[in-house]
Amino acid sequence: MLKPLLLLQSFFFFLFNVVFVGGRRIGGGFSAEENPFTPKASLVRYWNKEIRSQSLRSEFLISKASPLNAVDSATFAKLAAQNSLPTRLPDFCSAANLFCFPDLSPSLEKHSDDVKFSVYDQKNFTNYGNAKPLPTRLPDFCSAANLFCFPDLSPSLEKHSDDVKFSVYDQKNFTNYGNAKPGGADSFKTYSKDGNVVTDSFRRYSRNSEAHDDKFTVYADSSNVVEENFNSYGTFGTGGVGEFTNYQNNVNNPTSRFTAYSDGGLGRTQTFKTYTKDANAGNGQSFTSYGKNGNGLPNEFSSYGESSNVIGSGFSNYGEKTNVANDSFTSYGTDGNVPQNNFKNYGDSGSNSDDTFANYRDKANVGDDSFSSYSKDSSNSKVNFVNYGKSFNPGSETFTGYGKGAIGNIIGFKIYTPNSTFKEYASKKGASFAKYNVSSTSATTAGDGKTVNKWIEPGKFFRESTLKEGTVIPMPDIKDKMPKRSFLPRTIISKLPFTTSKIGEINRIFHAGENSSMGHIITDAVTECERPASAGETKRCVGSAEDMIDFATSVLGRSVVVRTTENTAGSKQKVMIGKVNGINGGKITKAVSCHQSLYPYLLYYCHSVPKVRVYEADILELNSKTKINHGIAICHIDTSSWGPNHGAFLALGSKPGRIEVCHWIFENDMNWAIAD
Repeated sequence: MLKPLLLLQSFFFFLFNVVFVGGRRIGGGFSAEENPFTPKASLVRYWNKEIRSQSLRSEFLISKASPLNAVDSATFAKLAAQNSLPTRLPDFCSAANLFCFPDLSPSLEKHSDDVKFSVYDQKNFTNYGNAKPLPTRLPDFCSAANLFCFPDLSPSLEKHSDDVKFSVYDQKNFTNYGNAKPGGADSFKTYSKDGNVVTDSFRRYSRNSEAHDDKFTVYADSSNVVEENFNSYGTFGTGGVGEFTNYQNNVNNPTSRFTAYSDGGLGRTQTFKTYTKDANAGNGQSFTSYGKNGNGLPNEFSSYGESSNVIGSGFSNYGEKTNVANDSFTSYGTDGNVPQNNFKNYGDSGSNSDDTFANYRDKANVGDDSFSSYSKDSSNSKVNFVNYGKSFNPGSETFTGYGKGAIGNIIGFKIYTPNSTFKEYASKKGASFAKYNVSSTSATTAGDGKTVNKWIEPGKFFRESTLKEGTVIPMPDIKDKMPKRSFLPRTIISKLPFTTSKIGEINRIFHAGENSSMGHIITDAVTECERPASAGETKRCVGSAEDMIDFATSVLGRSVVVRTTENTAGSKQKVMIGKVNGINGGKITKAVSCHQSLYPYLLYYCHSVPKVRVYEADILELNSKTKINHGIAICHIDTSSWGPNHGAFLALGSKPGRIEVCHWIFENDMNWAIAD
């Protein structure tokens, strides 16, 4: 057996071209501890084969390789081939470093005293406070014997007798929590703060309660990818307050669902203050049958969606059949970028209600709202739109069947946005259009591309002349706000569907429920990847590093260099440009840029556009002039095919084709260029 063993060792020696001198590795192989059959080892071999030797290997790209070991890689590849991955999804997500929503454990319910939740994490309060002893000693055994055991999360946190303070709490299921509870208050303060993937369920929370107050303060602040479900929250509750203050601020991809929230409630007040401020690109908030069948339910949305980017909200059957509702939307969507809200059957069949939209969408960029069958069949209701849609770049509103069949309603539109559709209302009795269609655009369009103060973040786009040593510029937020993920190996990704025709199958694999956040994330990513290329653009979405290498070399050849901005230092600050170097001599060239897309595994949208210049520049701290970062910037010389409402023109002024536009390569994004 000795001879075959020696032959096998020789085979591996030549296959991986490893030479060790004094304990150090030289050449393109692996250390003695690395398994040559892992996805990472396979990627290294692929790089060495596809990229010419004079190009330095990108350790940054290699670090994105799948962390699966050889055995797990083979196991999950087999499961993928058998369409059986969903049965092992939690294990697969954990081992492969994927982004997956956790399956929520059963409910925490029927507490009897006031509870304060602040910063709570991964604890099990089964039968907390109950005199009955635990039926098993497994948790104690695992702890004492230093064993690896998952917490045994059984159904309920119930019947505790003392006030409880929860710190660092997140991703729990509060189904039936506070059901039929008389009085008292629950405070969720700093709940799920700074989390990565936050998923909570508050189903039937405070159902049939009396004078019960719920306060969500700084909830899910600065978290990434948040999904909250408030189904039948406060149903048939009497009195009390539901207060959401600083809820989901600074969140990436926020989503909340309020289904049948306060349905059948009596005198229960709901307030949403500073909700989703500075949030980014969420599927938004869904309010279905909110306050339906209620009586005397004041609802306040103040500074909702302020300074957020592409946040949408849907209000379906909001306040349906409600009596004496009082809804106030103040500074809703202020300073937002493309806010989108849909009001369907809002206030349908209600009576004696008062709705106010004041400074709604003020100073926003574009934005689109749809009011379908708003106040239909209602009576004696009042709707007042004051300074609605006063955007610096006007959007549009569509009113279909608005107030149809209503009796005794008063509808007022004062200083309303100019791009709206009011068919049927020109001579409608009871509708007042004061100063309607008065343009409120505050934008100035500079033809020379000088900076114009718009919603667009300062420094996100800039002119090529800015890239000179000694120039002081604002640096945008270049931090990567996506969940941390890894590529999948080709042996697995080649067996997974990725097409809009198989969205249902993809959703099944990743446990994405109907109308869920994950379902929207998957659909958005796949749809964008299937979008036809723009004029002159060559594009491809890649979920493996090998696919990225193939695309980049197909455009640029095999002598390439991949670069990224070194770190995030200088983000959202004024910095000074240090030494600047033009890639390929600063000449107009071809390049491939790869930007992350949100998806369960690491997915990049890679594209090549003609006529660009690529630069690398030292970034200096403004006062000390010390180097804090090394940035990569790309300048698009030909912008003639860009849309006139592109953020670059909103930020810099001018029009397509008149100016070049530059931007930084953000953290974890990549730029490929021909090697000098």
